[in-house]
Amino acid sequence: MLKCGMNGSQVKVFGKAIQALSRISDELWLDPSEKGLALRSVNSCRSAYGCVLFSPVFFQHYQWSTSVEMNNNDTMSNLNCKLGMKSILPIFRCLNSLERNVEKCTIFTKSDKCKVVIQFFCRHGVKRTHNVCFQESQPLQVVFEKNMCTNTLMIQPRVLAEAIVLFTSSQEEVTLAVTPLNVCIKSSNEESMDLTNSVYSEMFVGPDEFDFFQIGVDSEITFCFKELKGVLIFSEATHAPISIHFDIPGKPIALSIDDMLLEANFILATLADEPSSESSPQSLCLSQKRKRSNSKADKKDQGRGVHLKKSNTQKALS
Repeated sequence: MLKCGMNGSQVKVFGKAIQALSRISDELWLDPSEKGLALRSVNSCRSAYGCVLFSPVFFQHYQWSTSVEMNNNDTMSNLNCKLGMKSILPIFRCLNSLERNVEKCTIFTKSDKCKVVIQFFCRHGVKRTHNVCFQESQPLQVVFEKNMCTNTLMIQPRVLAEAIVLFTSSQEEVTLAVTPLNVCIKSSNEESMDLTNSVYSEMFVGPDEFDFFQIGVDSEITFCFKELKGVLIFSEATHAPISIHFDIPGKPIALSIDDMLLEANFILATLADEPSSESSPQSLCLSQKRKRSNSKADKKDQGRGVHLKKSNTQKALS
């Protein structure tokens, strides 16, 4: 069972999280627990994973129970909700309008009917109700220790937004190159060789622009640009800095936001030039030699893979 309530400004942040996760996958998991409500998403090729955990104190009220009664009988089951992104995303598309007009929003589940009910109580006594069907599906968990990464950066969202503003909308991948002296965000080498893409961009950011700057090893990693933009949009809504944890090519990069009211973690696989000499069963990234084909989809997914596990326990990402 899940029941929570928000005001207009909280609805905007909640909607921004859904919009950011929609850049990863067309499916969204609701995973309530005693730590709060987690929204999770993973793409089909398992090269990107996102989780936003809203603390109970984020909401005006938050109720959750470990089990529910299904189909009017004595069978008890954990609440495992998987929603279609196409069903829930339009509800939170016009967030500026919702922030202005919504006085209260409640979200609760009807587990016997497999529905999530979202109600907006607007100005002038208007009430809007959305019933979104969900499927029973175990929440996804990710195995990745971001604090063990050699390189860690923390940057304000406005600085990062200025650094990537010149990238074109068609940009699929970006390369992050770091040394102890500076950080360079640039178009990926593969895309710069494409004659149909005439724009090659490089942005250098000095260590003084970061709230925290720790480079243990020089590195140059390439990952998808779409998910980065989604994290940035969400970070701007929360006014919280973005932490970036990474190592060498082939190992995943983690983009995280840690606030008193919420915690967000986006894990993105990176391209690997050479296969890893040692592979760990807990590794997120399936390292393999970079190969390219004429297929656009193959170009995007080659060299990536995120190993996830399903868990019967309702455990939030730490």
